[in-house]
Order: sequence, then C-alpha cells, then structure tokens
Amino acid sequence: MNDRITLDAAEAASEECGCAPSASESRAFAKMGISRRGALGLGVLSVVSLSAFGISSGVSAAYAATYPDWDDVVAAKKNQAAKAAEVSRIEGLIQSLTQKVADTQAAAKVASDEFYEAQQNYFAAIAEAETLQEKADAQAAVADESARKAGQVAAQLYRNGGDDTSLELFFAGSANNADELLARLGTMDKLLEYNQSVYDDAVAARNSAQSLSDQAVVARDERDRLQQIAEEKMVAAQQAADAAQAALDEQSENLETMQAQLAALKDTTSKTVAEYQKGATERRKRREAAAAKAAEEAAANAGGNSGGGGTPGNGGWVRPHGGYRSSGYGPRSQQCNANGCSSSWHYGVDLANGCGAAIYAAHSGTVDAAFYNGGYGNYVRIQHGGGVATGYAHIKQGGFAVRSGQWVNAGQVIAYAGNTGGSFGCHLHFEVYINGAYTNPINFMAGKGISV
Repeated sequence: MNDRITLDAAEAASEECGCAPSASESRAFAKMGISRRGALGLGVLSVVSLSAFGISSGVSAAYAATYPDWDDVVAAKKNQAAKAAEVSRIEGLIQSLTQKVADTQAAAKVASDEFYEAQQNYFAAIAEAETLQEKADAQAAVADESARKAGQVAAQLYRNGGDDTSLELFFAGSANNADELLARLGTMDKLLEYNQSVYDDAVAARNSAQSLSDQAVVARDERDRLQQIAEEKMVAAQQAADAAQAALDEQSENLETMQAQLAALKDTTSKTVAEYQKGATERRKRREAAAAKAAEEAAANAGGNSGGGGTPGNGGWVRPHGGYRSSGYGPRSQQCNANGCSSSWHYGVDLANGCGAAIYAAHSGTVDAAFYNGGYGNYVRIQHGGGVATGYAHIKQGGFAVRSGQWVNAGQVIAYAGNTGGSFGCHLHFEVYINGAYTNPINFMAGKGISV
C-alpha cells in the first residue's frame, strides 16, 4: 500500500512540475514494456541503490531522468507554454546531472579514502603480528640455549664432584690436599649458583616466549579481522568509483545535446532546430575523434620502454614497468608533501621510467580494483589466482587502460605512470600480495627470473 501511495504521489508531482514523460518517452517506455508508473518505480529504486554511497535524495530527479530528444524540442517550439515547460525541464536535468556527477565523485572519494586507511591498518597489523612472533621465537631460542647450558653445567658438576667428595676431604692426608678440595668445593658452589641463574634465565625466557606467542595469536586474529574489513572497503570503493564513472559517462553522453536543445528552444531567430541538432552532432563527433586520437598518441608515446618493461621472465610473468629502481622494499625515512606523508615501511618497489610510460600486467588475471586509492593515487589490482595478486599505484590522471572485472593478459598495457597520490615524481609503485598480505616484490619477481 505504501509503495502505491509513493508512486501515485510521484506521478502527481511529475504532472505538476511539467516533468512528465514526453510523447517520445512514452513511446520508448511502450517499446520496452515499461509503464509510466513502472518508470517512476525504477527512478525510486535507483535513488535507493545510490543512497548506499551517501548520495542525498535531493538530486533524485537526475537519477530517474529520461532525456528529451529533438522531436520533443520541435514539438515544444510550436507552443509557448510547452516551450517554457521544456526549457524548465532541460535546465533542471542539466543541473541535476551536474549535481549527480559531483555527488558520486564525492562518495567515491570517501569510499576510496576508507579503503586506503583500512588497507594500511591491515598492513600494519601484519607487521605487528610478525614482530611479536619473531620476538616469541627469539625468546624461545634463548630459553632453549639457557636450558642446554644449565644441563651441561649440571653434568660437569656431577662428573667432577660425584657422591664421594666429602669422603675424599675427610681422608685427606695433608693440609695442602684439604685446601685444594675446599677450593674445588668453592668453585662448585659458584658453578651451582651460576647454574641456578642460567636455569632462572631459561624459565624467564620460556615464560616470555609463551606470553609473546599468546600476543601474536591475538595480533593475527586482529590482522585477519582487518583484512576482511579492507576487502569489504575495497568492494565498496570500486562500486562507488563505478557509480562516479557512470555518472560522468552519462553527463558526457547527454550534456552537450541538452545544451544545444536548450539553445534551440530559447532562440528567437530563424535558425532551425535541425541546425542546432546538426551542430551538436558534429561537435560530438569531433570530440570523440579527438579523444580517440589522444589515446592513440598516448599509447604510441608512452614514455618509451627503457629498462625492459614487459620483458618476459618465467611462468608467464613479465616486468611491469621499464626504467630503474628508484626505491626498494622495506624500512625508509618518512617523506611528506601536499598529498600527505609516506609510510615508514615501503610495501613495494618503485620503478621510474618517466611520466606516461606504459605499465604492464605482471601476469594474466582479473582486474578487481581500478580506482583512486588515497596515498596510492590511481590504483589497479589484479588477481592472478592461487592467492597471488599484484598492485600498481600512482597511475596518471586519465591513465587507466582497464576496468574492474576485466581479464588481462601478461604484458598487456593496463595503465600509464603518473604522480598521483602520495608520490614525489612520476613512477610505478609495484606491490605483490600473497593471500592478501604484502611480500617483497623484488624477491618474488627474482624467483620468476625478473629483475625489478
């Protein structure tokens, strides 16, 4: 019953605001088997789905929008009231479409920042768990060594003293012998005292090892919890990025035409609607041709391939980028710029081959992330199977050559190097993950016959 009331109210509101479906829209709905009520229902559903990204219902008109065609413009020009209504409708659509792009992009930014933070928290938890386990193992080694020493001392005391030491002292034939035996007993007392100390050290080390092991178990549980959160945030970030891209594509598809339609409706000269339509079509073709040419030039002049980017190794693996290693894996001094500060631990390896240089898929697999990712900037992640994945960061603006869900082959160009995120110059930050956890990519790729 509530759904019926909502749709009836929406239907009535559409008539009042003059945004009811046009004749051409009604014909389109009929072809798709969608009623006017059903179209309004689809609009309501779209608002609900987008609200998951934090987009307000204040721009719901854009999400439920259908766009006017040139027949609508021609028809509206014949009647002053209809023309005014169509002008109002198109202006509202343009405004809402612009707002939709802004809202989805803002939601994508929030989602990507949340994923970046969750990912870094997960990585820090890995380090914490590993550090605790290393300390536990070290204490266990100390305990084993101390126990071994205590055993050796006890065995030596038994061999040197035995049960007849006091009898030997009693039957000693001279004071010199007595002094020697007393000295031996004194040495044995010191050895016994030392042995007790060694034993105490062994017990303390064993207790410390157990305590650290218990802490490591807790840390690993936290690590696993944070990994799950990070993966959930990654999925949400990708969905938000897809929504933002869809909104941008929708704007690109419709904005120029609607602006031309609006100009045609407001024009009081003898210029015809057909002329506006022709002009809009020609501008769109020129824009698409320019974009295609720019893409071709970018691919042809992608910073060269010095350093063997795409060079094959073993087992279908290739070098992901040309150039030289500008930063290795492991601890480093923290640096900051306007985009934030780098971490004190470098989880990947940096390869520098110039701005716009091609980035290649290190192995075949499925892209499961392709969006802006906080300090990583524009980022791609590829799942290769068997728990192995690779990450590619600091991709240039507009430098994605793949999208989430796409299958890529080893050596395929997936992006172009840039300086986005917490970067200090154009390069590729390359990471390797085993079951979600970072690992040393230099050693990993060396095992594949590739130097990075």
